Amino acid sequence: MTDDQGEPSLDRFHEAVEAAGNPVLTTEEVARHVDEPRADVEAWLADLEGERAVVSRDVSQDPTVWYPAEWTDYADRERFVVFPDRRQIVVDRPAQFTRAQLSQFARLVDTNGEQGYVYEIDDSDVWQAPYEDLEGLLGTVRDVLPQRYPALEEWIGDQWKRAHQFTLETHEDGYVVLEAATENLMGNVARQKLGDDHLRAPISDTESWVAEEATAEVKRILYEAGYPVQDERDLDSGEPLDLTLNLELREYQHDWVGRFMETKSGVLVGPPGSGKTVAAMGIVERVGGETLILVPSRELVRQWRDELLAHTTLDETQVGEYHGGTKDIRPVTIATYQTAGMDRHRHLFDSREWGLIVYDEVQHVPSDVYRRSANLQTRHRLGLSASPVREDDLQEEIFTLIGPPIGTDWDALFDEGFVSEPTVEIRYVPWTDDDHRNEYVGSEGHERRQIAASNPAKVEETRRILRKHPEQKALIFVDYLDQGRELSASLDAPFISGDTPHHERARRFEEFRDGSLDTLVVSRVGDEGIDLPDASLAIVASGLGGSRRQGTQRAGRTMRPAGRALMYVLATQGAREEEFARRQMRYLAGKGVQVREHTVEEPDEDDSDDPTGDESAGDSGDDGEADATSESLDETDGENGDDAGAP
Repeated sequence: MTDDQGEPSLDRFHEAVEAAGNPVLTTEEVARHVDEPRADVEAWLADLEGERAVVSRDVSQDPTVWYPAEWTDYADRERFVVFPDRRQIVVDRPAQFTRAQLSQFARLVDTNGEQGYVYEIDDSDVWQAPYEDLEGLLGTVRDVLPQRYPALEEWIGDQWKRAHQFTLETHEDGYVVLEAATENLMGNVARQKLGDDHLRAPISDTESWVAEEATAEVKRILYEAGYPVQDERDLDSGEPLDLTLNLELREYQHDWVGRFMETKSGVLVGPPGSGKTVAAMGIVERVGGETLILVPSRELVRQWRDELLAHTTLDETQVGEYHGGTKDIRPVTIATYQTAGMDRHRHLFDSREWGLIVYDEVQHVPSDVYRRSANLQTRHRLGLSASPVREDDLQEEIFTLIGPPIGTDWDALFDEGFVSEPTVEIRYVPWTDDDHRNEYVGSEGHERRQIAASNPAKVEETRRILRKHPEQKALIFVDYLDQGRELSASLDAPFISGDTPHHERARRFEEFRDGSLDTLVVSRVGDEGIDLPDASLAIVASGLGGSRRQGTQRAGRTMRPAGRALMYVLATQGAREEEFARRQMRYLAGKGVQVREHTVEEPDEDDSDDPTGDESAGDSGDDGEADATSESLDETDGENGDDAGAP
């Protein structure tokens, strides 16, 4: 079994593979096909493996199988299977670039977290694709797919054309006009779907006069009919506002600002830490009109105020707050969605000539209370979100009410070092004992979910992770108050929840920020509205029933320009939490972030808990914040009711 120089012969192994008709052979099969004793074959294969000519793997049947080493490169390559008729793309072992590019025109619908990714393309994906023309979109499709698919490209072209059939424009006399590409579209679509309260009168066979107060409803109805409307109206700039931004924008932020000024409405979609707030202040400067900023919590009200005063020439007399504690309208006013949506406050906002309305954490807008504020359609409208996804599938309404997505692919920001790409690992934690497992099996509904979420084994697993990363500043997220208190006591770390007074929250956050405190346990109040620029480790001890938005927000607490961003998601083995954890990470995976999985065995201090290694496997008030209690959380509920579409 050696060559002329006495070295182990790889040719003999290739002959055995060819004779067997199978690329992977057991030791017994190799011995049979080369007609040599098993002991000699074992030694021969071991020598070949030492030369890296073959690879062995332990499996249950033999226990060892062998295959040629050169096939390892092939096994590790990404592979595509495209189903043009179903508009489905299956990718095995996709590169990060591939995942980032696919996210521009397709949705990730399933993944096993390590190798297989399933994407689908529907009409709204094409309508909302961040491209100025069809050729740009098709260019990305052709770059990422292994070959041309004429039928798929034709369908994409048809959908692109469909998204450019209706346009809203401003007539020279100042009123709003709906223009259709053809007489047939105006007569058989627009005038059939829209009533007298939407269209005041026909202007021509392809044009109609639109009731200005009904523009949002016109856009929504036509969108639901399959015709998204291009909004090209001359929008009001409101009363002049003179300010200068004292920060230098990055190149991609300049691009965001420029694209917004062309469209006059849109949603900035970028990873946490990419500077969407800074870009928004650049847009405030460019619009130059009085501005209303809507946010989901009081923390964000204060953060916006501090950022505006620190980084623009605005002074304290020009920036007002409007929420449950303070009601002060100024040229730039920051208000909570909850307060702005209340009928008794609406006239204060309607009566002022706002030039720009900013919707921070824009995924809240489709909720009934929040969407009332989107009726201010005669203004520039800017949405901000890292994850404009909703578990009620109403994210399309975000782009209908506010504007099209504006952003850059996350992969580019990771590669250029603007944002630290998080290393994410889902860790499946065993039950502490049979009693807890049996309690879970015998329960149902809210109680069952809480038992899995509060698995006591997660406390020790959290301690182990913290021991492995003693230099990292850690945020530990929980959805249940009892679990938060238990972790707080075990780790000797403060617990911040909706019950924590605002002044106490601010003190703890400042201690965390300046380094005097290195670990915080936080409830859902930490999902949005907390500025922790140097958090480098996130541990999700319990999550919101698979909410992708929440998963991205929590990962975002580590996504900053510097440092090593780590995120662990703990899920109880054998519980529905396993699927919830995968679903939470799906949006990140679709954006090119690598998500690993690891099953935790019995505790072992020598185990490597570092996901960068080789393992792969409320405050109730006008702000609308809320924490889950043991009795109050459904699997689809979200903070402020946004995942369920409730106020």
